[in-house]
Parts: sequence; C-alpha cells; structure tokens
Amino acid sequence: MDKANVDTDQIIPKQFLKRIERTGFGEFAFFDWRYLEDGAPNPNFVLNEERYTDASILVAGPNFGSGSSREHAPWALREFGFKVLIAPSFADIFRGNCFQNGMITAVLPQDEVDTIMGKALQRNGYNATVDLEAQTITDDDGWTVTFDVDAFRKESLIKGLDEVGSTMTKNTKIEDFEAAHPARW
Repeated sequence: MDKANVDTDQIIPKQFLKRIERTGFGEFAFFDWRYLEDGAPNPNFVLNEERYTDASILVAGPNFGSGSSREHAPWALREFGFKVLIAPSFADIFRGNCFQNGMITAVLPQDEVDTIMGKALQRNGYNATVDLEAQTITDDDGWTVTFDVDAFRKESLIKGLDEVGSTMTKNTKIEDFEAAHPARW
C-alpha cells in the first residue's frame, strides 16, 4: 500500500466502531478505499487485487497508523489477515497497539521499503518471510534486511503474551511480595 500517513480512520472507519469485542472488524478494514459507493469492490484499490488475497504482510508508506489511538485498527488489520506491518515509520500509539495484539511492526529505511514494495507490485507470487527471532526479512531472491525490535516486545511476541500475560508470568513473585507486605488496614 504505497500511501503515506494512513490514519486509523482510514484503516477502520468510525461507523464500524460499535463493538467492544476484538472480532468482527476485518471485513471493514480500509472500507472506504476497498469499496465503491454501490458496495462493489473497488478495482483500483491495491488490496483488492487477487494476488494479495492471502497476504499476511502489509508494506506501507511512512507514518502508518497515525490519527486517533483506536485499538480497533490493529484488530481490523489482524482479522483481515496481516501478521506483519512494514513501513518507514508508525504512529507510536498504533505501533504499541499492534504489539499488544500480536502483530510485528518492522521499521525499515524508505529505500528498503521501496525495494519490497516494488517487488510485490511488479511480480505475482512474490514472497517475503519475516523471522522475528533473527529480526530479518528475506525474500525468494535472497534479499535480506534486518530490523530492530525492543527485547521485551520481541519476547512477548514470541511467547504470545500481551502486557497482562507478561505480568501473569510473574505471579509467584507478586504473591511473594504480597505475603511479605501484609495490608495495614
């Protein structure tokens, strides 16, 4: 998706924010771009191309996920099928929400994003693989690039934990602390 400044209102329009569950949003991802006024799929929207039907990696322009901090945006993207987002930059709150929802956000220099995007747009069947442990992205041509990810986020993603789940792994330490510090009232 060769667009800069894609905001959360474009990722999941406001009229679909009537649920508090984390499900039911994927079908509405990029709704205003994916569909024409009559409800037919927009043939000019890149994600409507058949070759991207089962894509699990979204490559986008800079400042992806800007705008409001709605967590519905990562929910919609994840349910749409994306596991990894690659861009030159992400809005901070959006990026945090993606990690909280089990999605990798790989920040790459613009020229590396352009390389991946160019290959994906020019060739049917283009495949890239993201290795979180090695922090690499490779493709069928042997091209490889590395990306940074915070150690805590990396471990949480590998173990499938959000912040609550990470806290719960320390349950014994929490119980020991509570036992050593009885309530005073």
